[in-house]
Amino acid sequence: MTSRLPHTVRLGLRSLAAHRLRSGLTMLGIVLGVASVIVMLAVGEAARYQALKQLEDLGATTILIRSVKPTDEPSQQQGVDLLAYGLTYTDVERLRGLPTVTAVTPMREYRKTVRHLDKKLEARVVGVTPDFLRQHNIRVITGRGIDARDEQECANVCVLGSAVAEALFPTSDPTGRSVALDSPDRMRSFTVVGLVAPKTLAATDAGDVDFNRVVFIPFATDRARLGREIMTLKAGSFSVERLEISQLTVSVGQTADVARTAKAVQSVLDQFHPRKDVVVTVPLDLLRKAEETQRLFTLILGSIAGVSLVVGGIGIANIMLATVTERTREIGIRRALGAKQRNIAAQFLIESLLLSCCGGLVGTALGIGLAYALSGLIGLPTIIRLWAPLVAFGVSVLVGLASGVYPARRAARLDPIEALRHF
Repeated sequence: MTSRLPHTVRLGLRSLAAHRLRSGLTMLGIVLGVASVIVMLAVGEAARYQALKQLEDLGATTILIRSVKPTDEPSQQQGVDLLAYGLTYTDVERLRGLPTVTAVTPMREYRKTVRHLDKKLEARVVGVTPDFLRQHNIRVITGRGIDARDEQECANVCVLGSAVAEALFPTSDPTGRSVALDSPDRMRSFTVVGLVAPKTLAATDAGDVDFNRVVFIPFATDRARLGREIMTLKAGSFSVERLEISQLTVSVGQTADVARTAKAVQSVLDQFHPRKDVVVTVPLDLLRKAEETQRLFTLILGSIAGVSLVVGGIGIANIMLATVTERTREIGIRRALGAKQRNIAAQFLIESLLLSCCGGLVGTALGIGLAYALSGLIGLPTIIRLWAPLVAFGVSVLVGLASGVYPARRAARLDPIEALRHF
């Protein structure tokens, strides 16, 4: 049988070449099926990469603690709404005392109108420590970031997000220029020392965190110049929020210690925040959940695309059945000359496999090309795992084999005498 295989393959190729258009149309279903599987898996992997990359920026060995507004009513003091809530400087000292905690980094944010000459923009003002940009993989592309000297001297300096820089300085370099922050009591001027690249971090509880429409200032400067109270003007009055810290980033030495450290952090905060005005988030848990979700998403996309392979297999089976009828007299002649049933069955199986293999190879090349083209259009990276084209091609071969079994058996079981009478 092995010695006859090359001859059988040559006969199969000759038979397919005799009907080029029909063979091409039959392979088309397999080609599109394989290509769609590869493209779908590539898109799924790209989406998974983006989601996981954002979560990884939050840090696998960090714990995020955010201040949230409590649901109870604020106290009334002389017609002014005073709402005091969230994390405090005392919380920082408490958490630094935990044995597995290596660092606790505070941050405070609020909305202000930022001005430069006649241009203005509402942006998030974020008071950060010198290591904040590094911890969150925020890249400085012009100038410098907030450094330790700025923090020690409570310097009036700032680093702009890309959207703020574009709005306030559309045609010039903002480095060395000044911007002003609106405040109910006075305008506060800050010198721009740097510009960061566009950046969006994965969400914790409040949606994606946009670091493009933002102004970074030193945390100590925020504390000294603006104090604990954030005042917001309203029609006829103003509201006051007393918020010392918006978020704490707790760094842990090892990934294995993250879970138990998170429990210890939650236990400490529960003792001193009975109003539930803080929320603890563990990026490592989010990362694992995102991996599971994206893996399922990719599997679903691949399965949907795999349906087209089944359709292509049905096309092969249909054509092969038609070929059996068309070549009935040829089968009768071969049987009369001594060909056995297994020889006839092998002939039709080889032809079916040739169709699926050729379609699989063309589909693999087409799928890889389309994946790169689509990634360029939607702005996602092209990620094609080695197993994706191998699985797609392997399934196409199996589909071709399964599609050829019934036509091959039917051809092999034809009665030679009846087949010779066929016209």
